[in-house]
Amino acid sequence: MTSDRLSAITPSSQGNDNFGSEVTLDIPPSGMYTGSTDYIVQDDDPQTERGCCEKSGDWAKRTAANVFRKKTLYKRLPILQWLPKYNRDDFVGDLVAGITVGLTVIPQGLAYAGITGLELQYGLYGCFFGCFIYVLFGSSKDVPVGPTAIAALLVYQTARGSLEKTILLTFLTGIIEVLMGILQLGFLIDFVSGPVSAGFTSAVALIIFTSQLKDILVVDTSGDTFVDMWISIGNDIHNISWNDAALGIGCVFLLLAMRVMTTVKIGPKDGQKVWQKVLEKTIWLIGTSRNAVLVILVALMGYVLRTSGIDIFKMVGFVPKGLPEFKMPPFSSTTYTNSTSGEVIETHENFAQMVSSLGAGLIVVPLISLLENTALVQAFADGKPCDANQELIAIGLCNIGNSFAQGFRGNGPIARGAVLNASGVRTQLSNLYTGVIVIFALLWLTPAFYYIPKSALAAIILSAVIFMVQYRVIKPMWRSKKTDLIPGIGAFVACLLLPLQIGILVGIGINVIFILYSAARPKLRVETACTSNGIKYLMLTPDRCLIFPSVEFVRNVINKQGRKSTLPVVLDCTYIYGADFTAAKVVSMLISDFEARNQKLYFYNLQRRVAQVFEGLNKGLIVIYDAEHLEMELAGKAIEANK
Repeated sequence: MTSDRLSAITPSSQGNDNFGSEVTLDIPPSGMYTGSTDYIVQDDDPQTERGCCEKSGDWAKRTAANVFRKKTLYKRLPILQWLPKYNRDDFVGDLVAGITVGLTVIPQGLAYAGITGLELQYGLYGCFFGCFIYVLFGSSKDVPVGPTAIAALLVYQTARGSLEKTILLTFLTGIIEVLMGILQLGFLIDFVSGPVSAGFTSAVALIIFTSQLKDILVVDTSGDTFVDMWISIGNDIHNISWNDAALGIGCVFLLLAMRVMTTVKIGPKDGQKVWQKVLEKTIWLIGTSRNAVLVILVALMGYVLRTSGIDIFKMVGFVPKGLPEFKMPPFSSTTYTNSTSGEVIETHENFAQMVSSLGAGLIVVPLISLLENTALVQAFADGKPCDANQELIAIGLCNIGNSFAQGFRGNGPIARGAVLNASGVRTQLSNLYTGVIVIFALLWLTPAFYYIPKSALAAIILSAVIFMVQYRVIKPMWRSKKTDLIPGIGAFVACLLLPLQIGILVGIGINVIFILYSAARPKLRVETACTSNGIKYLMLTPDRCLIFPSVEFVRNVINKQGRKSTLPVVLDCTYIYGADFTAAKVVSMLISDFEARNQKLYFYNLQRRVAQVFEGLNKGLIVIYDAEHLEMELAGKAIEANK
C-alpha cells in the first residue's frame, strides 16, 4: 500500500551541535481513520536506536562535554564575549556611568539599611562585592547590582532586623537563585502576571512610605502589616518632631525639583553650541546625582549646627570606618534580651531553627528578585532576548558574595538601571567602577555620615517610592480586560493586610486560579452545518486542548447539544493538540453515550498522536481528516437511516 511521507525533527542522540535527525512516518492515505493503526517510525540516524540504551557513563561524558564546550562557557561567562572587544570608548562610557551610579547608590544604600532595621554601614557592605561578581557573570550592561527598596523591605519582613538572619537569608537565597538558574527555572516568572506585579509593587511603595514616617515625623511605625503601622502611628502621633518633619518634607520637594532637572534642554534640539551642551549635561548630572547632592548639603548643615551647639535634628550618628570583615555567613545565632526584671536572657538558635524562622521568604525573595531583575533587563534590551536563567545565576552569585562581606541582598533596581543607561554605559564593567566608589566612601567618607539627619535619608526613600505606585495601569487594564484587575487588586490588598511574603503568594494564587479556571472552562463554538448534498449535522469546535480539568465540562456540553437533536455530531479537533489519560477516559465515555442513543459522533481533524491516546481506551473512535470524506461518511449514514 502506498503511503504519504511526513517528515519530523526529533532530538538527536548525539551531544553535538546538530539540532536533530530526520524521522519519517508512514501514514495511511485515506481521509478517514477508524480503529487501530500501527505507525511505522523509520529513523535515518542509526545512532538513535542506541540512544535509549546508553550507559550512564556515556551520558555523563556527553553531559560534561556539553557543559564545558565553548558555547556553554561563553553563555555562562558573558565577559568572554565583550571583553576581547573592549576599547577606549567603552572605558570612558563605563567610567562615567559607574561613577554616576556610585554617587547614587551610596546615599540609597545608607537609606535602605534603615528599612532593613540594620545599622547603616551594612547598606554599603552590600554595594560593592556583588558589583565585582556581576562583571563576570552578568548578561546585561544595564544592571547596577545593589540594594533596592523592595529587597530591603522583604529582608526586614523576613529577618526582622536580625543581622545573623539577614546575612543567612542573603546567602541561602543566593544559592537558591543559582540552583534555579542551573535547573532552567526562569520560566517561573511567567506565573507572576503584569497585574499581580503592579499590585505588589504598589503595595510595597505604600508600606515603605509608611515605614519611613518614623524618621520623617519621628513616631513609632512598628507592626507587621500596613494597617498595623498606621495604628502605631496614630497612637504615637503626639510625639511628632516638627523640626525633623519640616526638614524631611523640604528635602522631598527639593529632590522632586532636582528630578525635573534631568529633562531640562538648553537651546535648540539640533545645532546646539558647545556651551549649551556642557551646561545641559551639567544640569543633567546634578539632577541625576540629586541624592548625593542632597546628602552633601544636609551633612554640611548638620556639621555647622552641631559645632554651633544646636541640636534640633535626629542625626545618623557614628558609622564605622573601613571595609567589612570577610567571613562565612552565620549558621547559628545567639541573642541577648533584657527581661522585665532586668535579667539578661540568652537565646540560641541553630541552623535549622534559623532557616525555619525565615519561612516563605526563602521562596518569595528569589522570585521577586527574578521579577525585578528581568523587568530591568527587558526595559533596556532593545528587543534582544533576556536570559532569565543566566540572570538568576549572576544575581545569585552576587548575593552569595554579599553574604561573605556581611551585606544584605541586592538586585537590579530599575531606577538606577535607568540612570546607568542614560549615563552612556557600554558594558558590565561599569559595576566595577561603582564598587570602587563605594569602597572609597567606606574607607574615607564615613566620618562625614555622622552629621546626616535621618529625615533626609528618609526623604530619599520617599521621593523614590512614590513613583513605584502603578496607578497608570488601571485605565488600560479596564479598557482591555476588566477581569485582569481582580488578581492585581487582590495582590494589592493582600500585601497591605498580610505580611508581604504571604501577600504576594496570595496574589499569585489568585492569578493561578484564573488560569486554571480558563483551562477548565474552554469555549465551544456550536453551529448547525450542511454538506453540499444538503445533509445537516452539528459542528462543535473546542478552542483548546483536552486535559483533565476541562474534559468533563466538554463532555457535558457535547452531550447536551447532542440530546437536543438527532443530527450526527462532528467534533472539530483542529485546536486539540494534546490530551491525557483522563481525557481519553472521558472521550471513551462520550462515545459510549452517543452509541447508547444510536447517534453518530465523528472526530474531525484530530491529530494522530492524540487519536492514539483516545484509541487506547476505546476502539470505536471515528476520525475523519478532510471535508470530502466527512461528506461521504455523512451521506452513507443518511442512506442507511433512510433504508
